[in-house]
Amino acid sequence: MLIKTIPALSDNYIFLLYDLEQKIAAVVDPAEAESVLQALQKLKVELVAIFNTHHHFDHVGGNRQLIKHFPNLCVYGGKKDQGRIPGQQVFLEAGDTVEFAGRLAQIFFVPGHTRAHIAYYFPPLNQEDTGELFCGDTLFAGGCGRLFEGTPEQMVASLSQLRQLSDRTRVWCAHEYTLKNLQFALTVDSHNPDLQKRFTEVQQARRRQEATVPSNLGIEKLTNPFLRWDDSALQAATGMKQAARVFGKLRVMKDQF
Repeated sequence: MLIKTIPALSDNYIFLLYDLEQKIAAVVDPAEAESVLQALQKLKVELVAIFNTHHHFDHVGGNRQLIKHFPNLCVYGGKKDQGRIPGQQVFLEAGDTVEFAGRLAQIFFVPGHTRAHIAYYFPPLNQEDTGELFCGDTLFAGGCGRLFEGTPEQMVASLSQLRQLSDRTRVWCAHEYTLKNLQFALTVDSHNPDLQKRFTEVQQARRRQEATVPSNLGIEKLTNPFLRWDDSALQAATGMKQAARVFGKLRVMKDQF
């Protein structure tokens, strides 16, 4: 299974999973269709699946047009998104699995950004391999999604599930928000040397117009404030101790940043 990143809209990323031997592909959160169709044509593969993480238009905007081109493809999404994802045929819950190119992805139910958000996790095939986490807008490089339909308690529970995955896991999040996220992180965690180093590296990457996604879960655990509600520096910055309160305060501060 290979992965191609397709930039879309102003700051979205669409992820195309493909297998050249079987000549098949699946797409994660197609914000729009045309760039996906172009990539499929270049790779000479057929689209067999859409893996949606949640119902927001910048994640499902290409569904209908892709279905027109590939009427036999299957559209996956969360069970609680029923009626909100165009063309959805499979309604996934925590613990379910989906198969693509001989690999099984585990489904995590991760509400908070929306009430029905799910994530797809392909475990590593061996000790040298990386896991692949497609987390939509739940976890970002250096940040997390806004709480549009959920609570801090839900988001902490959701991120706790993702935080338990291996440090080697690659984080395929759906937006290029990393630089702004790290600018905020420095306001609440300014003495963190890992964060300082990462910020410099991301600044340089963005000057070169390079993508900062995928990220790596190990570096997220060291630098992303929204995964570190139990860190003393962030508890001091928020004046809170309890996990959901630390997270909730950070989220409000980021919303106002």
